[in-house]
Amino acid sequence: MGGSTKLIPRVVAWLKGSSRRKSSFARMRLTQKDILNFCRNQDYKAPKWPDEYWPKTTSPPEPNDWQKSVNAFRSDRQSLQSLIADPTLDLYAEIPHGEGQTYLREVLLVADHSAYHVGELVAVRRLLGVWK
Repeated sequence: MGGSTKLIPRVVAWLKGSSRRKSSFARMRLTQKDILNFCRNQDYKAPKWPDEYWPKTTSPPEPNDWQKSVNAFRSDRQSLQSLIADPTLDLYAEIPHGEGQTYLREVLLVADHSAYHVGELVAVRRLLGVWK
């Protein structure tokens, strides 16, 4: 993700969607957190689609919520990295409480999904003229 989150105005971070503003970054963060929870929690319950996969507000409730969101994303990303670096975990093993998903599949899903949304963030920055 690197510098793609720098200089994005707070208002632009919550992009307009079909019926409410939605954030590409928040979507990326919530999906990563959901997949991490699925990989680690045998009592996992999937969030309600689509309502629980999008921010509940039209803009960040507090001025420092953008940085909190970035920090949460980075923390969860580190947890995923630790999960796959665990030598006792067979990445090809099916997740016991899943429906045939493997740990490797889930990590690749996070990478693919995040890459898509990072591309959106880069496009927004370029359109705003804040890409160096």
